[in-house]
Amino acid sequence: MESTEKIRVLIVDDIAETRDNLRKLIQFEPDIEVVGQAGTGEEGVELTKEKRPHVVLMDINMPGLDGISASEIITRETPASQVIMMSVQGESDYIRRSMLAGARDFLTKPFSSDELIATIHQVYERSRKVMVQPVGPIAAAAVAAPPPRQGRIIAVFSPKGGVGCSVIAANLGVVLAQAGKNTVVVDANLSFGDVGVLLNLTGTHSLVDIAERFEELDTDLISSVLATHDSGLKALLPPPRPEMGEMITAQHLQETLSLLCGLFDYVIVDTSTSLQDVMLTVLDQADKILLIATPDIPCVKNMRLFFEVIDQLDYERGRVMLVLNRVDRHAGISPSDIENTIKHSVTVSIPADHRTVMFSVNRGVPFVLREPGKPVSEAIFELASELRGIFDKVRVPEADRVAAPGGRSRLSRLFGSR
Repeated sequence: MESTEKIRVLIVDDIAETRDNLRKLIQFEPDIEVVGQAGTGEEGVELTKEKRPHVVLMDINMPGLDGISASEIITRETPASQVIMMSVQGESDYIRRSMLAGARDFLTKPFSSDELIATIHQVYERSRKVMVQPVGPIAAAAVAAPPPRQGRIIAVFSPKGGVGCSVIAANLGVVLAQAGKNTVVVDANLSFGDVGVLLNLTGTHSLVDIAERFEELDTDLISSVLATHDSGLKALLPPPRPEMGEMITAQHLQETLSLLCGLFDYVIVDTSTSLQDVMLTVLDQADKILLIATPDIPCVKNMRLFFEVIDQLDYERGRVMLVLNRVDRHAGISPSDIENTIKHSVTVSIPADHRTVMFSVNRGVPFVLREPGKPVSEAIFELASELRGIFDKVRVPEADRVAAPGGRSRLSRLFGSR
């Protein structure tokens, strides 16, 4: 560690024996000190204000003010203190609720000493660049209030990798931007994002800038780190190196998306396959989730599991638009087969066209621009039309969907009036 200061830890748990055990696990660490213990959520909130710990170890289930509610208060009133939630329950709903309450990590009891110490260090290190330690009390994090929300968040997600999420997100963004909609694509695949490559965009700015300057986050900062594609599409690029993805927290993305909604009509978020706190934050905020699937048995299996998860998370199934990618009539699995299996209708089917897509990917030129008359491009136009029909109440006349002479679509008329 670069700093010589000790990591100050507050323990909050209603069981005295647990508090004592945690203290014993920590006491031999030279760079960590326990600055206090609390047996209730209420006491934990007050001690956090008084002691200003770097890290709060918070039990999730306590009588009175539980860990979730206490964490929400601490996040709001003492944002420099980072909460690590602890629970004997490790279900996704507990993790999701904890992260939405502002917790930075989650430990499932019982955990080892190594796990505990490593988590404390990781949470502390991730927060160092954005921590604010004022001398007097503060009421909220020093984050600029977002402008009134006007934009729509569209999360492009799949529980299976390699199904084409990034390609669809990039091409969809280009189509919406060319249709006159103020659109930004956010690459939230924090370790291996490809949107910049697909759009042939390079730049020195990325989501890392948001993490490093989070305390001064506002619309000006966000605008300054966006890259611009020739189509007019804006892009917020992922961290330049995989290990830097650890710097981006759920709170970073939550605040960033909220601000972007005040600047853009459409905020398209390319995601990873993870269902951890960062991705759950994106899905929670999304107005629509484009669930990307391919017609193969492993993907269909994952789709079915995903719908079981969103039912547990109380997501409305109407928020999910199922997009079937790489459809091939010779594959042996039809769209209707998939609909019958997962009990959800397919919104758009995108035909398989390996040559067109691979040429587009390798050249960094979206296929909707290079070959707009191809069926694979027409499917993206249709998807954009469906979204505009939902959000803008714009329907594309059937006559405008036909190809113009030479196989090129009537792009100027595809979306009707703006």
